[in-house]
Amino acid sequence: MDDRNVEDILKKQVNDIMNEQPQNGYRRSQKKKPVKKKKHRFLKRMGTVAGILLIAILIVFGTKPGRSMVYKFASQFLYNYMNKDLDNGKAKDDLVIDDNPHLRKEDYVTNYLIFGIEKIGGANNTDTIMIATINTKNNTLKLTSLLRDSYVDIPGHKANKLNSAYSRGGAKLLIETVQDNYKVKIDGYASVDFESFEKIVDLLGGVTIELGKKEAAYLNKTNYISKKKNRNVKEGINKLNGNQLMGYVRVRKVETLGGANNDYGRVVRQQRALKAMFESYIKSNVFKLPGITKEILGHITTNVSEDQIAKAMANVVENRITTLDTIRIPVDGSFDAPKKYNGVGYPIVLNWDVNRVELYKFIYDDTEEEAKEALGRLQ
Repeated sequence: MDDRNVEDILKKQVNDIMNEQPQNGYRRSQKKKPVKKKKHRFLKRMGTVAGILLIAILIVFGTKPGRSMVYKFASQFLYNYMNKDLDNGKAKDDLVIDDNPHLRKEDYVTNYLIFGIEKIGGANNTDTIMIATINTKNNTLKLTSLLRDSYVDIPGHKANKLNSAYSRGGAKLLIETVQDNYKVKIDGYASVDFESFEKIVDLLGGVTIELGKKEAAYLNKTNYISKKKNRNVKEGINKLNGNQLMGYVRVRKVETLGGANNDYGRVVRQQRALKAMFESYIKSNVFKLPGITKEILGHITTNVSEDQIAKAMANVVENRITTLDTIRIPVDGSFDAPKKYNGVGYPIVLNWDVNRVELYKFIYDDTEEEAKEALGRLQ
């Protein structure tokens, strides 16, 4: 056997050995297979995790019990950062507004009183008073503005303007006054003072408001905008800061853009301001929103309980409530505005029969006949 044959035989033997599969291993050509299997197992596990997460999301958001958990969590967040109405240092979570058989209440309606407190010059009056309503019968949010100069009976006190009730007995007396005069059940309240209002607007980065020529000129020459450096608004679109917007919502001696005047014009401004604030809020950077929300809540005082917040959220979401309706009480043609009435200067004297019917039609979705019948049962 020559050297060439020996070399050929050796090459063949080496190749045979390299191609054989050892008892405890793989052929060289098969060494990548474990990697493929590991990759397959990893993808399979990730698919399982994704499936579990999808099911969890469907359970949470796709079922009513699951969404209830979300409402509960969100209500805890909101409640923890709000200022609670206190009684001897303890939060009045269950401030009871006495049941009154002469008040209208329905299972499908929840009413909250919202008001702004004026503390300028030692005053303690409510400059803004509204009833916020959640109606699950026609799936709407409703906002009723009550004119602050409305002449009302105040329990335990002489009749006077509505805005004076708070200074005489705080939130409880204001709620009782609204209930007794307007004949609706109030389920809770939220309030903010002027200083906090300005801070909230600034937290939102200001709001966009369109001013008329007369409004802009009036704001720039009066102390409604309390800081002189901010008296630089103009006719047309403005980005107002908190101090400027505070001045705007207080004006009543010049007509609004659109022609409303006096207390009616101020209500229009208040509603425009709230809408502008809401729009600024929903347009806030999503990453900054939780921080902004916490700071805003810190400026709000309320007696609403955690359960009430969760219920309100559920009512809005579950009933897909996206409509906001507004009204002003008194309605046009249903009041007098004398210079003096029973010793009170420049009050608004309501025709209560007309205005209660209109309020019931708005809040409870009554026909005129149903509203009159309901009022008759409460006499």
